[in-house]
Amino acid sequence: MDQKTQSCLSLAEHLKTLRFDQGLSLQALAEKSGVSRATLSRIENADVSPTAETLGRLASAFALPLSQLLAPLEPSFLPLIRYDKQNVWSDLEKGFARRVVSPPSRQLKLEVIECSIEPHQRIAYDRPAFTGHEHHLLMLAGSLTITVDGVSYNLNSGDCLRYQLRGASLFETSDLPARYIIAMT
Repeated sequence: MDQKTQSCLSLAEHLKTLRFDQGLSLQALAEKSGVSRATLSRIENADVSPTAETLGRLASAFALPLSQLLAPLEPSFLPLIRYDKQNVWSDLEKGFARRVVSPPSRQLKLEVIECSIEPHQRIAYDRPAFTGHEHHLLMLAGSLTITVDGVSYNLNSGDCLRYQLRGASLFETSDLPARYIIAMT
């Protein structure tokens, strides 16, 4: 079994476990997240990989940061995670890749995520996982327009935007791809 298939199966099992742990039926999670019951079933059966927007809705429904939604929590803290062992999730439809740089930990709050988005893409999140989620976005290369709470910011290489999520957010690329790091607490 290749790593992509294993990753999809792990995510499916993790999402199903989260739903069971919160005592939610598929229908209740569909109502809470705005994701159809059929789509949730296909995700939990590892028939499809969720899009970035779908993951955002599920993170909000479970009130978890996206990184905790994407990777099952490790039983113990390991302070070092090698590059080739860092969890990478991709939304091929949106040309979006998300690498969890920080070693997984239930005890520590700060997380560092490296992201890349291909040119001419638009990724919209209806709401944050939880209100007030703090982000520090550092552009490494390319350009990105991010809209937070109705205010748009055009970012280029080296720019850093610090914000708290309270409502919808939108990430848009133009002719250039975007590569950036988000540190979040």
